Amino acid sequence: MALCARQVSRWCCLLNASRAAGFPRRLRSCGRPAQTCREFAPLALLPAGKDGVLWRLQACRHVSIESCSAPDSAKDGSFSSLESNLPSPVKQEPAKVETLPDLNAKILNEDWDDIPPSSALEEISEEEAVQIIAEPILPLHSTTLRDYVDHSETLAKLVHLGVDLSQVEKRQKAGQLLLTLDFEKDIRKILLFLKDVGVEDNQLGPFLTKNPYILGEDLEALETRVAYLKSKKFGKSEIAQMVSRAPYLLLFSVERLDNRLGFFKNELGLSVKKTKDLVIRLPRLLTGKLEPVKENLQVCQIELGFQRNEIQQIVYKTPKILTASKKKLRQTFDYLHNIMGIPHHMLTRFPQVFNSKLLRIRERHMFLAFLGRAQYDPAQPRYISLDQLVSLPDEVFCTEIAKASIQDFENFLKTL
Repeated sequence: MALCARQVSRWCCLLNASRAAGFPRRLRSCGRPAQTCREFAPLALLPAGKDGVLWRLQACRHVSIESCSAPDSAKDGSFSSLESNLPSPVKQEPAKVETLPDLNAKILNEDWDDIPPSSALEEISEEEAVQIIAEPILPLHSTTLRDYVDHSETLAKLVHLGVDLSQVEKRQKAGQLLLTLDFEKDIRKILLFLKDVGVEDNQLGPFLTKNPYILGEDLEALETRVAYLKSKKFGKSEIAQMVSRAPYLLLFSVERLDNRLGFFKNELGLSVKKTKDLVIRLPRLLTGKLEPVKENLQVCQIELGFQRNEIQQIVYKTPKILTASKKKLRQTFDYLHNIMGIPHHMLTRFPQVFNSKLLRIRERHMFLAFLGRAQYDPAQPRYISLDQLVSLPDEVFCTEIAKASIQDFENFLKTL
């Protein structure tokens, strides 16, 4: 009971003092406490709304601090403790000092002006509903980069550059790589490097479609690999040609490039110049697997019966034979050597015949044999070289080699 009385007495004191702090001195000069209380009674005189609440809190803080100050503040008559004029049923204990927080008006105003979030069940007008634009949800997982193009500036610029994202996403972890890169920070410098190497502007898109991984490579490492090729006496145009035709070339370290060049030089017994010419014409020899190359060399030597010097000539003139299908090599050689009777030295002289389709060779040889013109010995009259047999268009082959019309050739093919 005593505790409740003390709390009521303290709050009455604070309320009356807060009212007295904001009103004119004429109200505080009244001699009778009862009259003072009657004059402060109307609450309508206080500021309304949030300004009133703020005024009251500030006034309470002001009174609380002054009530705890030294007794000298009361000697000048400007302030007298109202707590002493109120009756108290019990003996009052000294009030404990209470420190109120510093009220910042700006923060209070900001908190007061905060608009509560609208409810999902709140009704809105049709005009407001039409103006709502629903952004597509960005999927956390997707099997296609198409879902991220509208949200990624990097992907959008790569598409504008000509990169085929439908092909890029088929390559392992290539899509994830592109989503982690920033175009200005990571990609622009690689594009400038490729242009400096010699890749044409209209080839940047197809190049990155085939090799998107170069965008994640360190620029200094790429420059080191180009510097290595220059040290091996490859010209700028030759390097540009090699990089364009073998997009993965610059992903190989200097050590691997050096090992590849050494392999072809030693395995084929070629000079440095011929080795350079070989990889310039077929640069994917430096990026492809070496096992198929070794197997084809064994097929040419052991199964097809070519000598080492003949293999050197064949490979130097037709580098693709190193990456050709072993089955195709066997079938083509069997038809040329065993059916048409072409000796090894003639095949060594015209190795490009191994790059032709076997069906084309068979059709033309059979047509010449039908006409009695299948003569492949240069020592005999009406000699037909293997180059003319496989490289000329059908019209030219018929009129100049077979001495027949294209219609005759087509009619013959229908009989096969």
